[in-house]
Amino acid sequence: MDAQNILRLRNVVKDFGTFRALHGIELDIKEGEFFTIVGPSGSGKSTLIRLLVGMEELSEGEIWLRDKRIDQTPANQRPTCMVFQSLALFPHMTVGQNIEFPLKLRKEAPAARRKRALELLDLLRLPQNYYDKRISQCSGGERQRVALARALAFDPEILFFDEPLSALDYRLRKTLEKELKDLHARTGKTFVYITHSLEEAMVMSDRIAIMKEGRFEQIAVADVIYGSPVSRFVAEFMGEVNLFEVTGTPRGAPEGPGLESRLDGKAAGAGLMLAHGEAGTIMVRPEYVRFLPAGQSTDFMVRGTLVGQYALGSRIQYEVETAEGQVLTVEKLREDRFAGAEGAAVVLGFEAEHAHMIRGA
Repeated sequence: MDAQNILRLRNVVKDFGTFRALHGIELDIKEGEFFTIVGPSGSGKSTLIRLLVGMEELSEGEIWLRDKRIDQTPANQRPTCMVFQSLALFPHMTVGQNIEFPLKLRKEAPAARRKRALELLDLLRLPQNYYDKRISQCSGGERQRVALARALAFDPEILFFDEPLSALDYRLRKTLEKELKDLHARTGKTFVYITHSLEEAMVMSDRIAIMKEGRFEQIAVADVIYGSPVSRFVAEFMGEVNLFEVTGTPRGAPEGPGLESRLDGKAAGAGLMLAHGEAGTIMVRPEYVRFLPAGQSTDFMVRGTLVGQYALGSRIQYEVETAEGQVLTVEKLREDRFAGAEGAAVVLGFEAEHAHMIRGA
């Protein structure tokens, strides 16, 4: 096994009766990595993490931790720990007692338990006088930190997280995303994180895996998934996107309804060539599309009518409907807002270097 890999999944299958929730999952996670699994409800991500921590049994396949197969090892004997959405803290205990709980199970001496609990309070940036504070007196963010401290008290080789921030309000969630990323860097532990939130995944992860119907659709760093998705599903899942169905022409340049192409020889260099008759989908993110003044051209152009504009904090989002009925999205910084009014005829343009071809879509 590659010494850099701490966790390996080989042909992992999970059946619930006649329903197959996971289809032959193959995965390698590197030691010290922050690896996030993202997918819609029902994609299989929670089932997968329950297999990894031993809460469910495999139907087929193997799970290896370094050079030891662990899929037959009981959950309480695995060197891993889970942080749940519910946190599962003991409300009748103090903060210190919650953190010390796994150490008490190991029958460590009270003095050693207290010392470790205080160290973990420091690590999670909670005051040491919280040691005697009741969980019921803690805020949502403080409880989250206590749950993390308790997980780290196990000294696990891998920490698993099952949507731990999803119940928090937006501002607290954004704060804790940054703190989790910082905690990962300071501990050097391997984090495996489950979420349905693209924003969480983008902020924190070293790599992201997109799940669909019990399979991995794409595994890569965030920038690659965002800019070069392998499928229409991934493109749409990773945020606002404009998609154009195209077909290869005899000269190899892609053409589609309402999409004017002035590529000339740039298609090959941009990876946008298609064989004659081959189907594909051109993807461009809204931030790369712009309104063109009269007389100006770009590699791709689309004509339409401005039908809506929406303020999104520092950005303005515009919707343009083409003659074919397709609604396209454009995003501009607030200071660069478009002067046109709704109902105006507009021309949109984008360059080949900002487009990505999804083949066979």
